[in-house]
Amino acid sequence: MRIVVTGATGNVGTSVVAELARRSEVDEVVGIARRRPRWQPDGVTWRPCDVRYDDLVGLFDEVDAVVHLAWAFQPSHHPDVTWGVNVHGTSRVLDAAAQAGVSAVVVASSVGAYSPGSKTERIDESWPTHGWSPAAYCREKAYVERMLDGFEQSHPEIRVARMRPAFMFKAPSSPEQLRIFGGSWMPTRLIGRVGVPLVPALPGLVFQAMHTDDAARAFADAVLADARGAFNLATEPIVDAAVLAEVFGGRTIPFPGRVARDLAAAAWHAHLIPAPPQLLDYLLQMPLMSYDRAERELGWRPGRTAVEALTALREGLAHPQEVDTAPLAS
Repeated sequence: MRIVVTGATGNVGTSVVAELARRSEVDEVVGIARRRPRWQPDGVTWRPCDVRYDDLVGLFDEVDAVVHLAWAFQPSHHPDVTWGVNVHGTSRVLDAAAQAGVSAVVVASSVGAYSPGSKTERIDESWPTHGWSPAAYCREKAYVERMLDGFEQSHPEIRVARMRPAFMFKAPSSPEQLRIFGGSWMPTRLIGRVGVPLVPALPGLVFQAMHTDDAARAFADAVLADARGAFNLATEPIVDAAVLAEVFGGRTIPFPGRVARDLAAAAWHAHLIPAPPQLLDYLLQMPLMSYDRAERELGWRPGRTAVEALTALREGLAHPQEVDTAPLAS
């Protein structure tokens, strides 16, 4: 098999590329990214490309499957830019896959595509994917889900799988993730080595996390199996303030959600942090997912706990473990 991976040099992309490259069924992985990396796994060919502008049909020629991961979180102050990458870019990827006759497309959706839900009951893949409209990230993920609905109807000959993972962490991507959500001024090594003394116990601060490499195995399984439809990906335990305090060596402190939201909004408007306050709004009402379908139909099992994934995040902050790609540079 010959498989193309877009967004191949980021947190998820590097893990998916490495996982596919080690599978015996795969002859070649073609990694697409805007900047060619120095990282060079065996069996991987790099093609510099911007999904917004460059020719994709030619890149997809004689390809068996496309794994679409390309996604921009920033600049959050300019949602027209993220829309161009995330929505327009996805539209171009799907159109090119159809024109090139690709037989399967696996797309990275997200828990962020789901409408708000319960913090006690687990939702399955039938939960509405309307996102949370005030947050650009959720709005764009939900829009892509509608695009995939239309694409499946127009191209029933193409197998489409939608992967909806929880938050994904691994050590090499820790500096990138802190930059995306906390800003470049954050003392990454200090946080990793010393920890965080106080963790605000916000009402609703309950979510799921997993190791990126475990998610990558599910993506590869979906490519190589006859998988169709949506698959939630997560692991145990559920993460709350107490779990975060355990991992980062601090203690919890009750904190009003409204105050936290106002502080986040002020910091974002002042360009002190890159993550918009609407993401905090969604986090506090984000549903918990059941991942039974992935276990049942893909034979997938998470290999690491959520605590291990968060511990990898902290270790990567304390001791950067670079994969030599532009997004993961510390």
